[in-house]
Amino acid sequence: MKLAVVLFNLGGPDSPEAVEPFLRNLFTDPAIIALPGFVRVPLGRLIAKRRAPLAREIYAKIGGRSPILEETQAQARALEEALAARGHEARAFIAMRCWRPFSDEAAAAVKTWSPDRIVLLPLYPQYSTTTTASSLADWERAARKAALAVPQSAIRDYPAEPGFITALAGSIRETFAKAKPGLRYRLLLSAHGLPERVVAKGDPYQQQVEQTSAALVHELGMEGLDWTICYQSRVGPLKWIGPATDAQIVRAGREGLGLVVAPIAFVSEHSETLVELDIEYAKLAQASSVADYLRAPAVGTRKPFIDGLAGLVARECAR
Repeated sequence: MKLAVVLFNLGGPDSPEAVEPFLRNLFTDPAIIALPGFVRVPLGRLIAKRRAPLAREIYAKIGGRSPILEETQAQARALEEALAARGHEARAFIAMRCWRPFSDEAAAAVKTWSPDRIVLLPLYPQYSTTTTASSLADWERAARKAALAVPQSAIRDYPAEPGFITALAGSIRETFAKAKPGLRYRLLLSAHGLPERVVAKGDPYQQQVEQTSAALVHELGMEGLDWTICYQSRVGPLKWIGPATDAQIVRAGREGLGLVVAPIAFVSEHSETLVELDIEYAKLAQASSVADYLRAPAVGTRKPFIDGLAGLVARECAR
């Protein structure tokens, strides 16, 4: 059986010129701004135009572009190898929500390859209407447009999948190994934020972030571990879920602690990790007199994570 696995992620601009259209695609998504189209589209375009200069400055700090496509391509190849080791003839395709390759390109490529089965796999471990649901809806549109009549099913979420948790724990342990002797550290489990009103409508994201965190702390098994969940990347005037990562950094400075910051909702490196965590929050930590600031890498292509994804796909195929 030929198996196509479609990997979903947000995507990122591949050049300074792509920043504004990337933001336009993001802010005109009805899952992000829940307004009628005649309001949402011009509003989203206006927000994108106003935010583009600052966003270009952010991406300039990491070479003017996002590395997320290359990161996702590496995950796709690793997943193919893991599935091949399980006896599957599988190929992974990438469908980004806000920049190339879009779902239309992925659907066309899948149709050309002519698989017998399709498994949809979001690279968002925790489900949200703003990410997973949006990507799946866009894929359904693209698949219909491509007349892709192949049996398919979707993996919605995997917040406590053992391989994902093991990979996270490994990254955090390696980072704690760099800690300064005699200094007390707090572990910040940082996830992308979400407006409170989205959660109030029943979005399970915050609850699943808490599931990830509980499973991770259990897996770490570090006696007396000082840890907290926090949320980064706030945008706009709405009230967002908290506590905020930047506020927790300031708090740690007041308390004379070192910090290990671990991204638990991002599975690859991109602007939120490489700029927000590594540059902006590192500067905030220094200004706030944080005794030491360490950042655990995203899970990327760590073997437990990739093997965990392969297991999810294999179980989905067996249904």
